[in-house]
Amino acid sequence: MTSNGKISRLRYEEGCLGAHALNFIGDRWALLVVRELMFAPKRFQMIRAGLPGVTASVLTQRLTQLAQAGVVAHDDVLGLYALTDAGRALHPVLRELCRWALAIPGHDPSRFISISALMISLSATADRAGAAGLPLRAGFVSGKEGFEVALSADGMPQVRAARAPQADFVLEGSGNALAAAVYGPGPVALASAGLIALRGDRSAAQQFTALFRLTPQTRSSSESPEVTEHAPGDSSI
Repeated sequence: MTSNGKISRLRYEEGCLGAHALNFIGDRWALLVVRELMFAPKRFQMIRAGLPGVTASVLTQRLTQLAQAGVVAHDDVLGLYALTDAGRALHPVLRELCRWALAIPGHDPSRFISISALMISLSATADRAGAAGLPLRAGFVSGKEGFEVALSADGMPQVRAARAPQADFVLEGSGNALAAAVYGPGPVALASAGLIALRGDRSAAQQFTALFRLTPQTRSSSESPEVTEHAPGDSSI
C-alpha cells in the first residue's frame, strides 16, 4: 500500500473482498513469506532458508510489496522483518489452507518443510476432541529456531517461539525429520534411529504426536461454513 492509502499494484480490478485481499497477498511466495514470519521476526537469510525455492531478488520484491501493503515491517537498524497486526491476522488463513489441502490428492510430505510450516500445520491437523484439556507441553527445535506448543482447553495447539523450549519433552532435528516424528513413525522410533534428538518424557512425546494426522479433520458445528448446497437442476445462483 502506498503512503496515500492506495494499493500500489492491482492484480484484480473487482469489488470482491477475496480479490481485494489477493491484491495484497496474492503474488507467488507472498503467503509463504508470511508463514515464515508468523511466530517471530527474522533476518532476510533466515526467511530465505525457510523458502529454498525462492531467489534473493524475488524475496526482496515480496518483502517490499508486503511492507507496502502493511503486512510486514522492517527494522532497518536490526535488519529484522516482522509481521504487523494485519500480517499476524493471516494465521487463520494459512491454517484453513492447510485444512483444505488435507482433502486434495497429491500432497508429498517428503518434500522440504520448514519448522514454521510444521508449526502452522499443527493447528490444521490436530484431533481437537482428543487434545482438549490435555496438560501436555511440547518443544521443537530446528537449527536456530525453537517453539513451545501447548494445548488449549478446546484442543487448539498454541504455538510460541522459544529458543530454549521449556516443555515435557523436546524434539530436535530438521523440519522434515520433525514432521516425520509428528505425522510418521513417531518420535521414539526416529530418536532410536538417530534421525532426531528426543529429550524428556518419551511417553508424553508419543501421546502428543499421536494427536496429529494428515487426514481431513472433522469440524465442529461452530466451525462449519454456512454454505447451502443447491439441489440438482437448481440454477438459481
